[in-house]
Amino acid sequence: MSEPVAVPGGRDVRGSLDEPDGAESTACVVACPPHPQLGGSRSDRRLTAVADALTDRETACLRFDYGEWDGGRGELRDALAALEWASERYDAAALFGYSFGGCLALVAAADGADGDGTPPAAVSALAPAPRVGDGPDAVDAVAAVDRIDCPGQVVYGRRDDTVDARPVVERARDRGFAVAELAADHHFVGQAEKAAGLVADFFEGRV
Repeated sequence: MSEPVAVPGGRDVRGSLDEPDGAESTACVVACPPHPQLGGSRSDRRLTAVADALTDRETACLRFDYGEWDGGRGELRDALAALEWASERYDAAALFGYSFGGCLALVAAADGADGDGTPPAAVSALAPAPRVGDGPDAVDAVAAVDRIDCPGQVVYGRRDDTVDARPVVERARDRGFAVAELAADHHFVGQAEKAAGLVADFFEGRV
């Protein structure tokens, strides 16, 4: 069961809230899509697979589309706004992101720990980009990992030649995050459900 959501914040952020059939969920995972300028959206196959796996475990999932492109910073605000929306409606709210969205999810989790946003119950990143943008306004997932104080997970593909997630993976391992490697490319072709299962299993019991 899915219903439309308008996320407050002034950037025209629209989402789809997936709820488990016949059950009332007390937890919600906010799912950040990949790069919007490369076609990333809330309908991304990796996001819908994660949403299906979560609702099978009686956890809600809010998939959303970013507002107008803003180089990463505006999109980060969108993720924080979506997390705040979920935290106001559920007992626990967590973050997930894929690729570009994985970078944003990690940084949003760190910002929540710093008091600059809502602290999530947990965060998971699938094939996260290590950095979005350049200069002082860059969104840096590698540096963010050190500031996260909730349970964290990174899942990546060993054959990924699109995004180099290794700097994030190495920092995550140093922090004691759950890290999983799949024999997959960046798009997890034929393995979206397997990756989604790992993500949903991580969140189970943590949100």
